[in-house]
Amino acid sequence: MSTIHMVLQGKCGVGKSMLATMLAQFKVSKGQTPVCIDTDPVNATLYGFKSLNVQRLDILNDDKNVDASKFDDLIEIISGTSNDVIIDNGASSFIPLSSYIVANDIASVFQDMGHQLFVHTVITGGQALPDTLVGFDALVRQFPDECAFVVWLNPYWGKVESEGLSFEEMKVYKNNADRVIKLVEIPIFTAETFGRDFSDMLKARRTFDEAINDKSLKIMQRQRLKIIQSKIFGELGNDSAQVLLYGY
Repeated sequence: MSTIHMVLQGKCGVGKSMLATMLAQFKVSKGQTPVCIDTDPVNATLYGFKSLNVQRLDILNDDKNVDASKFDDLIEIISGTSNDVIIDNGASSFIPLSSYIVANDIASVFQDMGHQLFVHTVITGGQALPDTLVGFDALVRQFPDECAFVVWLNPYWGKVESEGLSFEEMKVYKNNADRVIKLVEIPIFTAETFGRDFSDMLKARRTFDEAINDKSLKIMQRQRLKIIQSKIFGELGNDSAQVLLYGY
């Protein structure tokens, strides 16, 4: 069974494309060749990672609604591969795409193809925390039971907590915990060293392998990137790795 990993969150700038690239690289590290598709009509960040062979597909029409024919093209791409698929979607197309997927029961379409749909969403600390919590709750409420959720906790703008409660202690998580098959906690990195190196790598649209093997970077820069890669891949590869890789 192939797995379809769709990244959805209504808040912009919270790390959606980052998690898509991390998931793609993790799968590559396990010997897979994921099909990566960028449907963000505004910021095609994932598409910039050339070594991941990302396809760009703008699925919105001029009225900012989902163009059925273009979405049909997306379904054809998925139906024509036996590899796992990673789809990065932008905040501007979050509402129309989510509505289209639910209205057309796309989860069942994937299921009939023998694919399992995972929805990846981001919860971030700081000022964006309330918006990302609302986005997560809305997704779980809208999407059918066939969809399983992977929640990424991104502490880049601050700890993912509210009034002293961690995400797992929050009511919104407890109410929806049965739909969440995995929590991915992105480590907190020292901004001046690890954080800067990681940010520079992402801004340059480079994978870990590309940056770590770049001898023009300083030895300790490459060492810090190795540590970051190990920590993130470790999060992805713990007890639920079989689910993310193979759907079981």
